[in-house]
Amino acid sequence: MIRLAPYSHSHIIPGSYSLTVQPQHNLHWQQDVYGNTLARIDFEGRLQALSVEVSLGATLKSYNPFDFLIEERAKVFPFQYAPRIQKALLPYLRIDEESLVLSQYAESVSTMHQEILSFLVELNQHLCSQIRYEQRLEQGVQSCEETLLKASGSCRDSGWLMVQVLRQLGLASRFVSGYLVQVGKDNSMADLHAWAEVFIPGAGWIGLDTTSGLFTSEGHIALAVGPTPQDVIPVDGTTEPCMSTIDYQITAFEYQSE
Repeated sequence: MIRLAPYSHSHIIPGSYSLTVQPQHNLHWQQDVYGNTLARIDFEGRLQALSVEVSLGATLKSYNPFDFLIEERAKVFPFQYAPRIQKALLPYLRIDEESLVLSQYAESVSTMHQEILSFLVELNQHLCSQIRYEQRLEQGVQSCEETLLKASGSCRDSGWLMVQVLRQLGLASRFVSGYLVQVGKDNSMADLHAWAEVFIPGAGWIGLDTTSGLFTSEGHIALAVGPTPQDVIPVDGTTEPCMSTIDYQITAFEYQSE
């Protein structure tokens, strides 16, 4: 399965998209239960090498990540979701990891500023300052306890920690994989990235980038969302241990400011 197409509710203005996979294969486009677009690739026989090339042309339009109206019942933390909403959010309220270290951290941040937006800003900045970013090439995601004890982790590690902290606090959250695109006059960069989103009634899903400590913006292009990191792996399937390399080249992004 390949999850490298922009999420259907992404904020980008779509232009062009193509997926090229080598060697010869059968391709079927699918959609999973979370609304992610999947490319199912089937090969005949055993492979010695696999090449996946994505070409994405898109316009990144600047927007204010705080431009929304929050329902009255959700303006102050903590709050309760309406029963109908809470039922739909159950997969995103499930606590997947339990440890004393995680519980103590969640309790320590629960007393921060009680206005919901101020609370989210402070929590995101606090976690960013506590967890040092490191590029980690090992497979998988660290446990929340390991990330807290090491006080370091990759974007996927700190993003998953944020998801579990939010759920400990009764806030529905999901894990997101995507691209982080930074377009500049002289230099542009793109990389695979991961972050957390929290559901606030009225505002919808709000992205929290634990690596920068900021809310997500036009440079964050979501590819897949789900309750856990395992639901959004960019490329997965049946393989033996292998070496992999990833190269990026920005050639078709356009940036529009307000």
